[in-house]
Amino acid sequence: MSAKDQCEIFTFDKQKVASLKEKILTEDVEVMAGMFKALADKTRMHIAYALSLEEELCVCDAAQITDTSTATASHHLRTLKKLGLAKFRKQGKLAFYSLDDDHIRQMIQMACEHSRE
Repeated sequence: MSAKDQCEIFTFDKQKVASLKEKILTEDVEVMAGMFKALADKTRMHIAYALSLEEELCVCDAAQITDTSTATASHHLRTLKKLGLAKFRKQGKLAFYSLDDDHIRQMIQMACEHSRE
């Protein structure tokens, strides 16, 4: 293990550390981590990216886009919904999903742009 990527002495900025600790402890980091965990799955990321490009998709569309069964696509869409990334609506016999809000769309599109750099 190389020590080049570590501090050679131990010291820290007490004021900065205290301020940041207070800020991160008041945020719901578990929810944030859950969002990223949901998108860490390749199939869910494909679906979320498709939803960032299109207003909404039915489960059958998502299955065709990801070359999975409707049961698998439905499972992934329910997971995105459960974690607050997608919303659901039923129209007759069809189940439609869309991204929960524009913040999620922007996060997914920023990840896409970053991956191209």
